[in-house]
Amino acid sequence: MGRHHSPSLSTASPSDTNADADFDAVVESPFGRICSLTRSDIREAAYELFFMSCRSSPGFGGIKSSINYYSAVEGGGGNGGGGEPGSPKIGSGMTVPNSRIKKALGLRTRRSSPMRKGMLNGVSNSPGKAKRPMTSAEIMRLQMCVPEHSDHRLRKTLMRTLVGQTSRKAETIILPLELLRQLKPSEFYDAQEYHQWQRRQLKLLEAGLLLYPSQTVDRQNPAAMRLLDIIKATENRPIDTSKNSEVMRILCNSVLALAWRNSGSGSSAETCHWVDGYPVNIHLYLALLRSIFDLREETVVLDEVDELIELMKKTWSSLGINRMIHNVCFAWAFFQQYVETGQSEPDLLGAAVTILVEVAHDAKKPNLEANYTKLLFGSLSAMYGWAEKMMLDYHEYFDKDTITNMEHVLTLVISTSKIIGEDLSSEVIFADNNPVETGANTSTKKVDYFIKSSIRNAFTKMLENGAATQNDSMIVKVDEDPSNIMIHLAIDTEDMAKLEKEVFGPVLKKWHPVPIAVAVGTIHSCFGIVLKQFLAKVSILTNEVVQVLLAAGKLEKFLVQLAVDDSEDGGGKAALRDVVPYEVDSIVGSLLKKWTEERLRRGKDCVDRAKEIENWMPVSNNEPYARSSMDLMKLAKVTFDEFFEIPVGVQDHMVQYLADGLDMLFQDYVSFVSACGTKQSYMPSLPPLTRCNQDSQFRKLWKRTANCRAGAGGRQKRRKGRANNSDHPRPCTSRGTQRLYIRLNSLHYLFANIHALDKSLTFARSGLSPSGRPRHLASSHHFELARSAAQSAICHVAEVAAYRLIFLDSRLSLYEGLYVESVGGARIRPALRTLKQNLTLLVSILTDRAQPVAMKEVMRATFEAFLMVLLAGGPERAFEREDYAAVLEDFRSLKRAFCTCGEGLVAEEVLGRESEVVEGIVALMGLPTERLIEDFSIAAFEASGLGLVGEGAGSKLPMPPTTGRWNRADPNTVLRVICHRDDDMANQFLKRTFDLAKRR
Repeated sequence: MGRHHSPSLSTASPSDTNADADFDAVVESPFGRICSLTRSDIREAAYELFFMSCRSSPGFGGIKSSINYYSAVEGGGGNGGGGEPGSPKIGSGMTVPNSRIKKALGLRTRRSSPMRKGMLNGVSNSPGKAKRPMTSAEIMRLQMCVPEHSDHRLRKTLMRTLVGQTSRKAETIILPLELLRQLKPSEFYDAQEYHQWQRRQLKLLEAGLLLYPSQTVDRQNPAAMRLLDIIKATENRPIDTSKNSEVMRILCNSVLALAWRNSGSGSSAETCHWVDGYPVNIHLYLALLRSIFDLREETVVLDEVDELIELMKKTWSSLGINRMIHNVCFAWAFFQQYVETGQSEPDLLGAAVTILVEVAHDAKKPNLEANYTKLLFGSLSAMYGWAEKMMLDYHEYFDKDTITNMEHVLTLVISTSKIIGEDLSSEVIFADNNPVETGANTSTKKVDYFIKSSIRNAFTKMLENGAATQNDSMIVKVDEDPSNIMIHLAIDTEDMAKLEKEVFGPVLKKWHPVPIAVAVGTIHSCFGIVLKQFLAKVSILTNEVVQVLLAAGKLEKFLVQLAVDDSEDGGGKAALRDVVPYEVDSIVGSLLKKWTEERLRRGKDCVDRAKEIENWMPVSNNEPYARSSMDLMKLAKVTFDEFFEIPVGVQDHMVQYLADGLDMLFQDYVSFVSACGTKQSYMPSLPPLTRCNQDSQFRKLWKRTANCRAGAGGRQKRRKGRANNSDHPRPCTSRGTQRLYIRLNSLHYLFANIHALDKSLTFARSGLSPSGRPRHLASSHHFELARSAAQSAICHVAEVAAYRLIFLDSRLSLYEGLYVESVGGARIRPALRTLKQNLTLLVSILTDRAQPVAMKEVMRATFEAFLMVLLAGGPERAFEREDYAAVLEDFRSLKRAFCTCGEGLVAEEVLGRESEVVEGIVALMGLPTERLIEDFSIAAFEASGLGLVGEGAGSKLPMPPTTGRWNRADPNTVLRVICHRDDDMANQFLKRTFDLAKRR
């Protein structure tokens, strides 16, 4: 997550005049700007002041004693030189010890670049001779980039001006004024150089005496007004600084009047105040402090830093600096150098943090000066603001390679916040427009805030850039599936959590008890927000959505485990107390229920559509089913396949919920298929019981002639139909009956597929056995109601189809044509031919599964029709005892038809059981009339509860009710045989017993 670049990357060198601007782009300068002076001007002025203050020290003012100075290429160790015994010696012959300052600040010794060698050639005596040691003045000149001729001019001027005044204090010397007096244009290369130099000196006086004085100056002060006029006059050309110059005299008087003013605050009368005002003095002193950093390797501190700092202290009296101010400036110098060098050397920031310990001690002292307070707050606020900015987004600025930098930055922000917030104020101090809180638990709160802020920023950037693809591309295609983005985001979020634990956690742990738990809670919340937005657009469960939820669940478990592992005392769990769980299982269950309801709604639409448009035409010859039945089962199969393809742990109650919903759909569809009427709608009504009329032969002949003339057209038609069927038999199955066959096929298709679906569902729920083989269950337990309804519907539709075929489609050849007027003239052979053709068509339309039940129901309907011809044939049928043999023969032919047509479709036991009833009734036709009457009387008395005939003597024989269940033992059945017996005894019995009417 970290970046090797930094917002503070700067390549500015000390000689760069734009370095202030570069630094301000990173850290807002806490000292303001001196607009009239560039950084180069300030550096040269600082060097002149330093040289003047140290004029009596070895190496300054022409004194030949010096300290040895070696660069990194001259055997010196890193960080500016060797710190070991035997290192270069001071001019008095003393060995330079290890740097006390570097040791105290934790600066490591390292080797520098050999590029330093060429820089030292200028201080060697001559070619071939050994290089002499460098003096402190030479070190400062090289470090502050002062040209040699400028240094020579300065030395000569100071020797000439201050000869005999060695004891004069530096704070009493107004250096720019002395230089203006002594240096003439002839000592410069040209007039332009002199003019620029003069302008710099005057601008320095303006900054120190007028713009930023240590003592407030009234803008109407005559001396100030005269000085300002002179400065303005030099904009176009230099002023005359000769001995007799009036301008020079006015300049000297004005400067002295302003510099030697008594502040009235107890300041020494022997100190002039020309460059000790804030922030001029700070800018000049910081220019000196920057010289401790190696010019060619800016992250290295010179080993001579101790000696150089001691020399810089000589400028304190002139600049108004003390030890407390020095500590603040020293810390700022290290901080500034760290930022300007691109944060490549964490030791520099570590040194600044170390110095802040002393600053914190100083800040606790009472009665702090106003300028010190201003300096302290300005510098620490800038440090705090910069460090806070980085810590608020530490995932952006740090990684495993720069984690040391983060440790120092975090220490810096904690240290500065403590100094500002706790030690100096009881109120809330604002740094970089952000409040610095006070209180005992400030550090923990701040780190907590940094963790949450940085993770939110990092997560937002990760989300904006898009989840990383397999090619590590951070670009998301416009048409990329949001589910894929969420899955990649979950992976990247887990990587972020790992990075937090492995890289940032150990550093944050120093300032926070459970940083990983806080980070985990924030990461969890960030991903949870995105997940919630994603799910808000999800209306139904898909495999892609499930993958997202599984990734979210996996991430949540990983994060929770990280939080638990972060603290042994349960602090990690406490940090997650307010975290809202993703509740993946609940979401999956809810979406799965919605998915199930949607599929069931589709199934209901399929059933409703079938009710409106189904025409019961087969889909094809190979698929003789209704289109709606195939659509419904296809939908059911696809639903279950997709249901179990969803990669979640489906609970049993959801499986049962889906199965119950489909079961209801199946029942609804079965009810629709079976809604085809009843067999009673096709059966003819029973004619009233009558007795055969025994007329004379002449009367019978006359009645037949009358019937032929009066209206035997129907019978003629029937005879003609029978004749045609006999000659050219063909199936007479109507379209309606054939559609019933398709219904029957559809029901069998539905039943078979429900069974298969139930079986697959049971195995899917049972899974695999421990050996890896499928578990075999004893029985299925789904769709029981639908299967039961389908079985009942199959029987019902088969029955309706059979009765329609026999009593409607085949009525002319069977019920209305068989045995009409006489047995011999209307035998069953034509009807059998038609029946066989109908059965052949039946077998060709129905599927193998549907044929047995349909054939059985046709057999029952045919037998029923045959019995109705014998028992309820109406006035056109009358039988004599001699007809028994022909009728029995016809029935056996009918029975053989079912045995031969579709062999095996009707089981022998079923055929035998059904034919046994018919044969028993046919056998009654062979009995004598006396026997029929006797059997009837016994059965009637027994059925009515009157007992035997002997017991009921004198009782009237009861009329038995018509049950429709023909049977040889049924009195109504026997009575009907008697009614159709064409003899005198039967006629008399019926007339005497029941007074039945004669046939018309």
